[in-house]
Amino acid sequence: MKEYCGIFGIYDNPNAAYYTYLGLYALQHRGQESAGIAVTDGKRITYYRDFGLVSSVFKSDSLKKLTGHTAIGHNRYSTSGASDSPDNIQPIVVSYKYGQLAIAHNGNLVNALELREKLEEEGSIFRGTTDSEVIVHLIVKSRKKKFLEKLIDALSKLKGAYSLLVMTNKKLIAARDPWGFRPLCMGELNGSPVFASETCAFDLIGARYIRDVEPGEIVVVENGKVSSLRLPGSEKCKKSQCIFEFIYFARPDSRIFGKSVYEVRKEFGRILAREYPVEADLVIPVPDSGVVPALGYSQESGIPFEMGLIRNHYVGRTFIKPEQKMRDIGVKVKLNPIPELLKGKRIVVIDDSIVRGTTSRKIIRMLREAGAKEVHMRISSPPTKWPCYFGIDTPTRDQLIASSYSVEEICKFIEADSLGYLSLEGMLEATCGSREEFCTACFDGKYPVDVPERIVEQSKKK
Repeated sequence: MKEYCGIFGIYDNPNAAYYTYLGLYALQHRGQESAGIAVTDGKRITYYRDFGLVSSVFKSDSLKKLTGHTAIGHNRYSTSGASDSPDNIQPIVVSYKYGQLAIAHNGNLVNALELREKLEEEGSIFRGTTDSEVIVHLIVKSRKKKFLEKLIDALSKLKGAYSLLVMTNKKLIAARDPWGFRPLCMGELNGSPVFASETCAFDLIGARYIRDVEPGEIVVVENGKVSSLRLPGSEKCKKSQCIFEFIYFARPDSRIFGKSVYEVRKEFGRILAREYPVEADLVIPVPDSGVVPALGYSQESGIPFEMGLIRNHYVGRTFIKPEQKMRDIGVKVKLNPIPELLKGKRIVVIDDSIVRGTTSRKIIRMLREAGAKEVHMRISSPPTKWPCYFGIDTPTRDQLIASSYSVEEICKFIEADSLGYLSLEGMLEATCGSREEFCTACFDGKYPVDVPERIVEQSKKK
């Protein structure tokens, strides 16, 4: 599975561009493909964006040119649109009849293709291929008089996931879809309102977390005042927060959906230990997302915790894949076992998920080669059986091993001595939530928003 996007915004601060840079740096885990910042001085919007990590895209010279008091930023990992087109890098900045606007979007719209075709028939010309650009065209083409009315008109046509920051020369607006798929937090820094995908961005800049932007809420910051309204009709939508944020995507030091990611993940491990106990000598995580649930599993079971696998954090996405005869080296570049810890031991390995199963099998083989006597796999989420259409770039269903094979068959495929997945009920218990709060479609196929058949078919071709 791939990360998707992180967004950050700040209003009325003399160091707006620099704080946005730091905010994006804290959100780097959400998107490592490209980054961008747009800033306004009240008269015009300037921006800079490029492919690469935040630290490589922005240097001191580029940041100095981004002068202004209000800014929004975006990290991207493409879940929609070609990843190699510069026109798909955000924030998207446009000029139209009433001035300029910039948007930064996290999420996926399931009706984007339908909307795009209609807009093109009406004469709209698209530069990129993202569903985010559809939102811009809907705003600009709205016949409503005031900008906020135009935005509401545009958002009312969208189906799917969006946590959105919209900036004009005078306003900063944050909006979250009525289902609440993606997180969006609101904070304050020395009197300046700030918004971010996760609270870890606030921690880095010293901002105070206030609350989450609610599903279906539009928060408007203008003339130093913060106001809020609800998207009409949003009360009819079932809250469907993405539970995979807790499992994998969010940083463990963040708070999302009003809860500590660290505490939820540790509870995943505790419940997993109760549901699938095993006699073993060590509990080891697959870093990094397996670390916290492994701690919970260790504490609940009483089996000692060790870092038996060490991750190389300097492996970038540009790592050149080896020839077929050296195919296993890809995993070894990222993870390396410690034989002195593992030799002759019965090992419980904790990971966040199994997608295709090939990586898990390579890890288990590597642990056995390092001397492990037994390898028991435990997964801190239920079996992933269905693709996501709301902002997580999962493989198609036929590539998800749990969609076609039983737990016993998967265990045999990955060559583990035993395999146990956290139950759906256990996962929800750990979040203190229910099916009424979270989207669990990747586990049970119950999508909270109807997904058009053409989108399903299109996803099979990727």
